[in-house]
Order: sequence, then structure tokens, then C-alpha cells
Amino acid sequence: MALEIERKFLVKNDVFKSLATKTMCIEQGYLANADDCVVRVRITDEKAAITVKSKNKNTDIAHHEWEYPIPVEDAREMMKICTSNIIRKTRHLVPVGQHTFEVDVFHGDNEGLIIAEIELSAEDEFFERPEWLGKEVTAEKCYYNVFIAGCSH
Repeated sequence: MALEIERKFLVKNDVFKSLATKTMCIEQGYLANADDCVVRVRITDEKAAITVKSKNKNTDIAHHEWEYPIPVEDAREMMKICTSNIIRKTRHLVPVGQHTFEVDVFHGDNEGLIIAEIELSAEDEFFERPEWLGKEVTAEKCYYNVFIAGCSH
């Protein structure tokens, strides 16, 4: 079983952009959304994946996640049947110390929202906090992509 440990933060400014080592375009939508589990389809540049995410009842920081590559054309067809709005964002990979932050700049209905995520190997793992990192929002459901897409209230 795959366990993903991540923390989310708002971003205070765009200094991170000059530090990014890679930038990619992402489109994603949700095929299913239940209280404890979501199924997401994502196209990143010219690759696609389907992902199942399930809550870990003991924490907001860690959750179960399984991701599988699928053909891009299948993903485009799946996007047509999503139960939510399609999220469009630009992801910037920003190395900081021993970690890499994934900084998502949202477009469309979510223009202006910028969220940084960091994956950790343990919930209490130390990581450097760059000056552009703002308030932690890991436990705030309104910053989960499934809520940003508008398929949960």
C-alpha cells in the first residue's frame, strides 16, 4: 500500500519561480469523490495517469495513494465525464535543501491561488522553510484539489 506524506502551504510571493528547475502544465479532474476516497485523472504535459487517493484516518498529513499511467487519449476522454470542474495549473519544481517543493499556480476560476506542497518520508521530518512559504494549510480541506475543483462542499 502506498502512503504519501505531504504538507501544504500558501505562497507569499513569486520568488520561487526564479528558483524552479522544472515547470509543467497540468489538467486534472475527478471521476469519483466519496468521503474517504477520490479517483483523479491527470494530464501532465504529454503524460497521463489515473490516481486513487484514500484518507488515512489517523492524520491529515498522510494518505494512501495509488497512481497508474494511462494513455493521454484515454485521459482526455475521461476528462469529459469528470464530476467536477477541470483544474488547470502550472507546477514549478523548486528544490530547497534536501527536498523539492511542488508549487502549483492555479488558472481559470482559481486564478491567483498558489499552493506549495512538500512530500516527506515521515510526518515529523525536518525540512527547510524558504522565505516565500506562507501559512500552512495541510489540514484545511478547502485547499485540497478535490475541493478546489468544486466537487465537494
